Amino acid sequence: MSKHPDDPITYVEQTEPEDRQRRPPAGIQGWGADLDPAVRPAVPKERTPQRFVDAHWDDIEPQRPRDVKVFHSNERPGLTPVYGTAQPPSGLSGLIRHAAFRHSENDLRHWLMLLFADRVNVVEGIIDDLAHGHVPNIFREMGGPAEWKYNRQGFIRKAVIAGGVVGLLLYLNSRRSRR
Repeated sequence: MSKHPDDPITYVEQTEPEDRQRRPPAGIQGWGADLDPAVRPAVPKERTPQRFVDAHWDDIEPQRPRDVKVFHSNERPGLTPVYGTAQPPSGLSGLIRHAAFRHSENDLRHWLMLLFADRVNVVEGIIDDLAHGHVPNIFREMGGPAEWKYNRQGFIRKAVIAGGVVGLLLYLNSRRSRR
């Protein structure tokens, strides 16, 4: 032990033989990754994986003939081999989606129009249900019973806020109708 002239704390000078620096310390994961390749422990085993020579996915045939409108990015030359046709675009939401796909995917208008089309599609679905004589149970379909069971505090908070907003709107409407 010796004293360092600038530091009052005593220290032990640590000098290690050169061969000990090349041996991996026990329990240190990844030791030696930044050493010279001649002394790295796993150099003979390290290699770049081979590239796929016969990539089978380059030649996938389309899933079936397209019989409905399928939207795809205008940044891509054609359709992908697999696409969905279960919910073809229809109505006002379909027109909004058609307009959205005129814009590039990096354009904010593209995504905002798609979000708006989803909301319009929800309203169209409710109107379609009512037209076919089915009254939707919006409370159950929006997860009300599960919210009440698993997040009762959050449910009560949302109900109080919604009640306050509705009460405020009714109050403002009644004031406007008195004038």
